[in-house]
Amino acid sequence: MKIKSIKAYHVVQPFVDGPYRMSKGRVADCFDAVIVAITSDTGVTGWGEMAPLGNFYSAAFPAGTRAGVPEIAPHLIGHDPRGLAGIGRLMDTVFKGHPYIKSALDMGCWDLAARAADVPLVTMLGGRESETAELYRVVTHGKVDQMAALAKMIVAEGYQRLQVKVGGNVRDDIERVTAVAAAVPKGTVIFCDANAGWTPYQARQFADATRRIDYTFEQPCTTIEENMSVRRMLDKPMVLDESVTSLQEMLEIHRRGAADGLTLKISRLGGVTQTRLIRDVAADLGFMITVEDTGGAEIDTAAMAHLSLSTPEERRLHAIAFHEWVTVRTASNKPPVRGSRIGIPDGPGLGIDVEPGLLGKPFFEIG
Repeated sequence: MKIKSIKAYHVVQPFVDGPYRMSKGRVADCFDAVIVAITSDTGVTGWGEMAPLGNFYSAAFPAGTRAGVPEIAPHLIGHDPRGLAGIGRLMDTVFKGHPYIKSALDMGCWDLAARAADVPLVTMLGGRESETAELYRVVTHGKVDQMAALAKMIVAEGYQRLQVKVGGNVRDDIERVTAVAAAVPKGTVIFCDANAGWTPYQARQFADATRRIDYTFEQPCTTIEENMSVRRMLDKPMVLDESVTSLQEMLEIHRRGAADGLTLKISRLGGVTQTRLIRDVAADLGFMITVEDTGGAEIDTAAMAHLSLSTPEERRLHAIAFHEWVTVRTASNKPPVRGSRIGIPDGPGLGIDVEPGLLGKPFFEIG
């Protein structure tokens, strides 16, 4: 089997609930996605998706993806998409760095390989550990009463896991989290995610003032060293997200004892191949794990679900359903969400039946 053609589409995905707000005034009103279709000489097509959250969240930006895919894709023509490790090495050889650009191409090869084998992707990723994964919902940064009301509404819809955005003015965030915790039932799982928005001084202020609230602290500061300085005085679990950029960084986090859990973003790591590798090593090292991405619709959410459900259940934290965030559709089906849990679509590969007519005209095509 050889790769015969590659197409790339640009799909803007506006948010259902309006602008998405984080600390330091960072805001986005859509995912700006690149979707790729990789077709083999046997007529099988695999799909991949990469969608940054603005230009501020991760070391990725939409225009960079659209510029980079045409630089890499011609080198993949004629290669076996099932040789996934070799595909990864080839992309790293012809295009140094920029893993986010390679993510959709890598995902498309995984989807193609699983479809050619007539098995769901979860089987190739280690096997299905459970039927569904628990979802969390985000309480975005805003006014105190608005955040408390949103948290209360989310819990009323049946969700038991909240990620509360902090990382702004410390005193205001203390008030925000106190109000959210008071608005939801005891036992609701709360993650306070600063998205690397604080200095260690600010993070310690927040942690000290909120000791009586039960939550997990997520990425308060930028560097591993800064987060480690906060962890030394912390009496709560800590999860790192933005710090996990490679296998080497994950091993450094483990060596230093800097976190109890990790959030792995597919595009930040360069695709399914590296995400699976880091997930498996991290699980063996004892980390709790969330597998997700920087955004996307049905394709990317399906990849997240397959990776989540092949993660050992005792090591899995939770998942997120990004396809529910956006107003556009890219496929005739979607990852099934029932209540507060997500599963994977039936069928081989990702199980997603992409509708090319919904994607518009390709901005790049070769083959």
